[in-house]
Formats: sequence, structure tokens, C-alpha cells
Amino acid sequence: MVRKLSRAAVEGTSAEQPSVWTLVEFEVEDNRAESLADALMGLLDKPGWYADFHDDREIFVVFPDRVFRYPRGDSAGRAAAQEHGRSLAVPEPQLDWTD
Repeated sequence: MVRKLSRAAVEGTSAEQPSVWTLVEFEVEDNRAESLADALMGLLDKPGWYADFHDDREIFVVFPDRVFRYPRGDSAGRAAAQEHGRSLAVPEPQLDWTD
């Protein structure tokens, strides 16, 4: 379920990214999180785009070619996802999802 749609001017974008983004905040049942991640993986564009979402226990970070799923507070899982983002030219300021 979509909870909120908004637009925001952002800084630190790459040359391929617009300076105004549309943000979609949503809610999904826990048992559908993995299928949502797989669907997003197939829809995101390269370079530099990802989606992230979480529940009380886990973080999902979805890139166009890979999904990272790790427990909240897992610094190694976060670091691996951030490193992958860097390899896809995600600007450093954007590798700041909620953990």
C-alpha cells in the first residue's frame, strides 16, 4: 500500500540523475517483502538507482542486478550493500538508507 508520494529537490546527484526526485513511501506485508525486492530489482535503471525498505528486523537494499537482505544493525551487510552501490556509481551521499 502506498502511504505517501512526494517530490524533493536533492543534492549530490550524478550527471545521470535528475535534481528533483519522486519519493514513494509504501507498506507491504512481511511475507511479500522478498517478492517486492525481486520485482524492484527488475525495474530499477542503471546507473545509480536503488530502493531500500525495512521492517523491525531486516533491511532490504535493492539494486538493478542484486538484492541485499541483512539484519538491522549488521554493519557487514550494510557495508557490502554500500560497496555494491559504489560499484554502480551511486553517489556517496545517497548510500545513507535507514539501518
